[in-house]
Amino acid sequence: MLDDHRGLYNAALQERREAYRRAGVSIRYGEQSAQLKEIRAADAQGQGRWSFTSQQQTLRRLNRAFEAFFRRVKAGQKPGYPRFKGRGWFDTVTFVEGDGAKWDSQPHHPSATFVRLHGIGHLKVHQHRPIAGRVKQIEVKREGSRWYVIVSCDEVSARPLPPSGRQVGLDMGVVHFASLSAPIDGLTDERGHIPHPRYRLTAERELTAAQQAYARTRRGSARRWKAARGIGKIHRKVARRRTDHAHKTALALVRAADVITVEDLRIANMTKSPAPKPD
Repeated sequence: MLDDHRGLYNAALQERREAYRRAGVSIRYGEQSAQLKEIRAADAQGQGRWSFTSQQQTLRRLNRAFEAFFRRVKAGQKPGYPRFKGRGWFDTVTFVEGDGAKWDSQPHHPSATFVRLHGIGHLKVHQHRPIAGRVKQIEVKREGSRWYVIVSCDEVSARPLPPSGRQVGLDMGVVHFASLSAPIDGLTDERGHIPHPRYRLTAERELTAAQQAYARTRRGSARRWKAARGIGKIHRKVARRRTDHAHKTALALVRAADVITVEDLRIANMTKSPAPKPD
């Protein structure tokens, strides 16, 4: 399914490129979406197997990439023209709930959660939190050898927190993860700093060994593919730990303060090396 959606994305990108290069014509999403019926009929055992609306979402994904490209061009930024997706660079397919995908569609299994995907069937989901509101969109995502279901919901009721009577200012940093205008017990040190978790440093030895093992392999070999998967596994673990720390810190801040003031900073500009200047 991923390969067919990736092929559709790349074919739509190629059509846009060739139309503009040969005739100066810009092709829009509506024109490409109108071709889906013919594409599915001509390739019944390929593109025709999958959900029509999920293929529309893939074309919309390409359209958003072009909209972002033109927005950057207009703003004078680095354009970043949309690229073709290789096998390892297309990992998500989006479904509309009720049209190509159905959440928890087997009520005779009360102890399990299932998702039904058009062209694939029922898949058991290890649900880690209850679903709130009405399921609106379902994304299937691959990360390495793992698969995730990302559920977007609508009509989720808000749960107000009790007032704390505290107002804080928050400043993101480089030496410290963040600094607050006043210390908060259990979150900051006595000077109001939230320390960096340094997850990359803790994984540095393991990552170095994995990269050295990769360097000793031969291009195209099974050992090289296995070593590359090991490196990706370490990086994904570090990324998940960073995300988890950021979410838990944000939740603790929201619970601890009624008003949070944040300075508008570009963290990437704070951490990148300065441009060299001739002496």
